[in-house]
Amino acid sequence: MKGVVFVGDRKLELRDFPDPTPGPRDVVIEIKASGMCGSDLHVYRAPFKPGDASSGFKRGADPVIAGHEPCGVVVAVGTGVTPKEASQRVMNHHYTGCGSCKHCRSGWAQMCLEGSIVFGANGNGAHARYMKVPVETLVPLPDALSFETGAAISCGTGTAYGALKRLNLQGGETIAIFGQGPVGLSATQLAAAMGARVIALDVSPERARLAHEFGANEVIEARSNNPVEAIRELTHGEGAHKTLDTSGASEARAAAVRAARTWGTACYVGERGQVTLDVSPDLLRRQITLVGSWTFSTQGQADCAEFVADHNVAVDKLFTHRWRLEQAEEAYRLFDTQTTGKGVILPS
Repeated sequence: MKGVVFVGDRKLELRDFPDPTPGPRDVVIEIKASGMCGSDLHVYRAPFKPGDASSGFKRGADPVIAGHEPCGVVVAVGTGVTPKEASQRVMNHHYTGCGSCKHCRSGWAQMCLEGSIVFGANGNGAHARYMKVPVETLVPLPDALSFETGAAISCGTGTAYGALKRLNLQGGETIAIFGQGPVGLSATQLAAAMGARVIALDVSPERARLAHEFGANEVIEARSNNPVEAIRELTHGEGAHKTLDTSGASEARAAAVRAARTWGTACYVGERGQVTLDVSPDLLRRQITLVGSWTFSTQGQADCAEFVADHNVAVDKLFTHRWRLEQAEEAYRLFDTQTTGKGVILPS
């Protein structure tokens, strides 16, 4: 089979891989949809460094298949897997660990005390026809949801849901969401479905316009406005009850804290980067709670899928571009501009 490999410096290759066969506690998924995630761009843009997982390689020079938003159908199972898993529509929790530490046992394999494998980074991912994974990483896909929706929930949309749960967002509250890429748009959709008032912010006019379509009550183009002042003007001078930064930009992270009202909560999900805060006025003297949220557990992924199905959240609207596997180079070149909605690769 062919698989996409990031080779660094904004380049990728389609390489040949053997079709996977399951070990005793493994399954093979035929990938029906493999989402393109903003965190892929960290790897896609990275300088080429042989032996570094960030350049698409592990253990010296073994290529790693990209893609960490897998969704498809189980087509083969190992000898230690119950037959009921066969032919199941599934998502994949894109991490695996030791399986026995307290984090693995609670569904948080990404926090494994022995170290984790992240599919698509240092373990083979889903930008290919087939993917082999441990059976415990499977998360059922509700019949009401498309494979594309399942792919989005497998990282971007699931990450947004996890952050809103960390924030304990309540209906009637105002939330300001910084960044309207795929994760931010998902957060806008989900927060609106939870009954919150959503203020969406982005530096891209195109993405700001998309936010209206996804349920934002107010949209602020952050490049042409002072975000903190604009949010306060919309909230009687107080600020938002909750704020969420999905961008990872240092200016947005600082503004997310400063735009929260007294006793409010700010949450970061955007990976990497740094932020500078003045602790007393920004945090202490306003009793601000600042939390980080890193994706989700296996149960959190299942809960997100059920919420999307029960509330008819149109997650498929995130996808503005659909690509065949052989179009991966063109797909990532466009996605790298960060002006579009979400892209998805359809390998089979």
